[in-house]
Amino acid sequence: MVDLVRAGCLIIVVGLHAFMAGITVDAGQLSVSDATHGQPWFAALTWLVQIMPLFFLVGGFASITHWRRLRSRGASPSDYLRARLERLARPAVITFAVIAAGFGLAMLLGVSGELLAQVGFRMGQPMWFLGVYLGVTALVPIMVRLHESAPKRTLAVLAGGAVVVDVLRFGTGIEAVGFLNLVFVWLAVQQLGFGYADGWFRRIDRRQLPAAVIGSLLVLIMVVGYAGYSPNLIDNLNPPTCCLLLLGVVQGLLLTLAAPALERLTHRPTIRTLVDAINDRAMTIYLWHMSVLVTIALIILAAGLPFPEPLSAGWWFTRGFWLLAIAVGMIIAARALGRFERGRPTPGGRTNRPTHPAHPLRQAQDGPSTGSGNETSRRGRLGALPIMIAAVLLAIVAVGTVLIAGFSLLSAALATLGLAVALRLARGTRPRRMITAAA
Repeated sequence: MVDLVRAGCLIIVVGLHAFMAGITVDAGQLSVSDATHGQPWFAALTWLVQIMPLFFLVGGFASITHWRRLRSRGASPSDYLRARLERLARPAVITFAVIAAGFGLAMLLGVSGELLAQVGFRMGQPMWFLGVYLGVTALVPIMVRLHESAPKRTLAVLAGGAVVVDVLRFGTGIEAVGFLNLVFVWLAVQQLGFGYADGWFRRIDRRQLPAAVIGSLLVLIMVVGYAGYSPNLIDNLNPPTCCLLLLGVVQGLLLTLAAPALERLTHRPTIRTLVDAINDRAMTIYLWHMSVLVTIALIILAAGLPFPEPLSAGWWFTRGFWLLAIAVGMIIAARALGRFERGRPTPGGRTNRPTHPAHPLRQAQDGPSTGSGNETSRRGRLGALPIMIAAVLLAIVAVGTVLIAGFSLLSAALATLGLAVALRLARGTRPRRMITAAA
């Protein structure tokens, strides 16, 4: 069920970004804007399509389940960090390198710097998710320990921190303060995901769930209405506000209410196949959807087809064709590039994902362990952890480069280099036998 929800969230994100794109042509030059900016009807729609809290909630469910499984097999936090970094950063290296080459080619062809800056800014905006997700998942071993020892206190501290940040931001007028909630809000929503995995929401009587949903939604409406937050929940994303934490509670309750129907849907073979295909290429889809959008816009421009004025009757009429073109482009990109996310295929055709040190194959190769061997292994893992922390921080800085500066030849090249170095550091912490097994 969780895989179905994650796939659905990804489809909504890609579709929303494609829908919001306002593309016009002035004197033969493309211009890209947000067609929905300032539209009251879109503010109402965001209460249905703002699914990032749900994304982090089900991500928390998946993360605590994954970490507990690895931990039970003897894996260390550095093993977990390595696996997450490779899964998230490996496809990003390819994406950023291609984008750098694309911007370099555009400069050689004489594309205006103003257009490149617009496109680079729009393409760079969604990268916030990669940077933040790298950070919150890297903290999973610590946050799971806090969750297991003091779950309510941990969530209360994070939620309280989110409220304090909002108070300081609105009280001082310093917008930069709000970005501290990239930590407090998303870690708190991740903790909700931990709680969901441990049955917090399922303990509510199903007959009382609808009332709980309505009650939590009313609290969110009152907070938005009386505390001065934007009614556009997309605006509450950058920087994140505590409204998104409240929305995460609402979505967690709704997910619990819908769980039986979603479970039945998941068991349908066609749905299961589609969900697996999307989740196996989730990062590829996320990383490439803006590039696909720009590529299709360039194809339309080269074909001499008109771009309707955003929000005009022609714009609305062509939305279906535009979204269909994006979907086709994404299918092609995911099939062609998904292998970088899934790992190298073996001669037998199976995908070779990173193997963690407690894999049965490695245990069989190593033979019976001795006390001395366990001590050596423990020291090795402790030594690997600082390197893995440095690798994760480097990867976050690399992603932050394109998030802050937007994509350009320089920023994309620097981000590619940073991610490549981070992955190299991570690979260097892998035990030698593990590298041989995974190679």
